[in-house]
Amino acid sequence: MSDHGVAKDILPPKKVIGNKEPTFIEKRRAALELYLSSVVNFLQRAMPRELALFLDFHRYDILFLLQNLAMQFFEEGDSLLQNSTSYTFTPFQLHAISERLKQPCPPLETLDNRHDFSHVLDFCCQLTNVTIKGTNTPVGTSNIIPNKLQFELSAFKAVQQLNLIHFPVCNVYSIGMLRNTVTNLCVHHANVKEMTQVLLCDDLHKDVNYTSHGHMWKKLIKADFSNNSMENIDEGVKLMPNIEQLNLNNNKISALSNLTSLPHLSHLYLSANCFVEANDFHTKLGNIRYIDLSQNSISSLKGFSKLYSLESLDLASNQVSDLSEIRYVSALPCLENLILTGNPVAVVVDYRVRVLEQFGNRALEICLDNEKPSQKELDTVAVLQAIRIVKEGRTPTFGPDAPTFP
Repeated sequence: MSDHGVAKDILPPKKVIGNKEPTFIEKRRAALELYLSSVVNFLQRAMPRELALFLDFHRYDILFLLQNLAMQFFEEGDSLLQNSTSYTFTPFQLHAISERLKQPCPPLETLDNRHDFSHVLDFCCQLTNVTIKGTNTPVGTSNIIPNKLQFELSAFKAVQQLNLIHFPVCNVYSIGMLRNTVTNLCVHHANVKEMTQVLLCDDLHKDVNYTSHGHMWKKLIKADFSNNSMENIDEGVKLMPNIEQLNLNNNKISALSNLTSLPHLSHLYLSANCFVEANDFHTKLGNIRYIDLSQNSISSLKGFSKLYSLESLDLASNQVSDLSEIRYVSALPCLENLILTGNPVAVVVDYRVRVLEQFGNRALEICLDNEKPSQKELDTVAVLQAIRIVKEGRTPTFGPDAPTFP
């Protein structure tokens, strides 16, 4: 190959006689492949940008894809960052960036400074919110499947919000500095079965027992693993020692485990899982303030009776059918919000009043099914409480200690 074209002598010659012999066909195929590779290599150095764009090279070829990104960030990077420090990448774009980073001293790609790879790196370094959205659909008319490409994330230096959507997280072979910067992590529709698949995606063993302090996600406060395939809460949670909010909605979890290692956990979301019972939650949770267990199959509230720091409990669309179950949560001193819509108990006559009545003097403070009690409901509650006291053989109190609802 010369500096101004591809040498013609590497183009395999034709053959009139015996051109269908398997040996000749295979030899010619290999020679043609070598020739075409030479053509592509030459065009990467010499092809006019207009022709490259016409041939859609910026969609399929790593070099031109990166040049296209560099041009975009050179022209629009400042305005993009002024409006929002967030950006959505495809696995193919990150694969291209990763492949380029493997080249310690890459050859000069272009004389046009606007295509320089440094514009891509500069833009990535300033992002604080990154979304990676995958797909199994081939790129254009090629055989490139984005969700089959591996990549790393060392180009990002300041990311605080990381969103991983619809691609296998095992494709990430290096997290870079993200463990030291990310405060909010979201992983959706990634078929994750264990948190270690994400938190240790770049680790060989995927085993918490083999980890060191360097594997900890030190600044992570919110983690969202909803819409995955988790059947239990694995030991990976220990890698998030400062987590405050954990979202595990729409998985296949049926019991709590490993959460006692999270001293700062205050909000737990477990909607649309497989819980049938909630036994002794106080032994499995610390100072929890909010629990969402809607769309499960729980019938008893006994397991919540000792969660003394609990402020809000969402049990919408479960199987609670007995009003007497309310007694297990009515004595919780901090409980202010209780949601029971969609349960069999919610169709009982005078349901709201009969639930509020069990909270005694605190009925006024309870927001039931996202609605504060009306004055009429409070008056009825006061009457029911007085009747209950008489039935118990006690004398109703009419002094300052009597239940009053202004």
